[in-house]
Amino acid sequence: MYDNTFDIIPPKEFSFNECLTFLGRSDQELLHRIYHQSVYKALKIEGQIVLFRFSEVNDRIHVKRLLGTLSPHTQNVIERYIRDLFDLDRDLAPFYKIASDDPILSELVKKYYGYRVIGIPDLFEAMIWAIIGQQINLTFAYRLKQRFVEHFGEKVVWKGIHVWLFPEPEKIAALNVTDLKKLQFTKRKAEYIIGFAQMIASGKMSKALLQDKSYEEIKQILTTLRGVGNWTADYVIMRCFNHLDALPIADVGLQRALGRQLGLNRKATTTEIKKHAIAWNGWESYATFYLWRTSYD
Repeated sequence: MYDNTFDIIPPKEFSFNECLTFLGRSDQELLHRIYHQSVYKALKIEGQIVLFRFSEVNDRIHVKRLLGTLSPHTQNVIERYIRDLFDLDRDLAPFYKIASDDPILSELVKKYYGYRVIGIPDLFEAMIWAIIGQQINLTFAYRLKQRFVEHFGEKVVWKGIHVWLFPEPEKIAALNVTDLKKLQFTKRKAEYIIGFAQMIASGKMSKALLQDKSYEEIKQILTTLRGVGNWTADYVIMRCFNHLDALPIADVGLQRALGRQLGLNRKATTTEIKKHAIAWNGWESYATFYLWRTSYD
């Protein structure tokens, strides 16, 4: 019988606890659950729902299957998911080198050492979450996401722990605008979400189609889609495609965080962000994530 557990050896510059801070930032999150420093997550792999738990044990990420069958293929899918979630294939030494000489980042990389860009490996989920978050605060965004997932997703229950799977694009593609307006989505957001779901369901858009393109090429393609502006594109490129040079300068959280680091009694302007970002060239995504991290204290 295939073993129900396996370990992933993370790189040296990795803090499981720091990354849990991001994953645990909202008690409205349904797509994973955190109990006793362990993350519970479900994935649908070749039509089968697999529930697994991962935690840090002896400086390794220990993964255990809870529901579903763990085969060599499902283990590979789960390991790939965790590696993409925590950006484990990234060598952070070059980032820490430039950050240690940066007046804004130097203290942050010491304080949050091992923190990594937390990904959303699935393109459909990443885009829908970005659209949901457009021009609203994080608390209300999580509330909308919760309603969306509970209405259209699938739930897995194991020993009283409830974990949801993100809705399938085919299901959302078949909705009409009224279905989402009932959940307090605006008409425009409902149209954007359904439209993107239809593109994914039809095969006109996929992660594979964009995966090997440059940051500029992906951004150019995404911003031609209805409802996708610069902020949305940068957010998706950062969290789904793991590109290092995505900088969502219109992000209010980033503006506030930089304003605090600069000792201002206001948000930083986009001009100020661009000015300081010159020193972060090639690592803008990580600079953004470390600045965001200050908001979770």
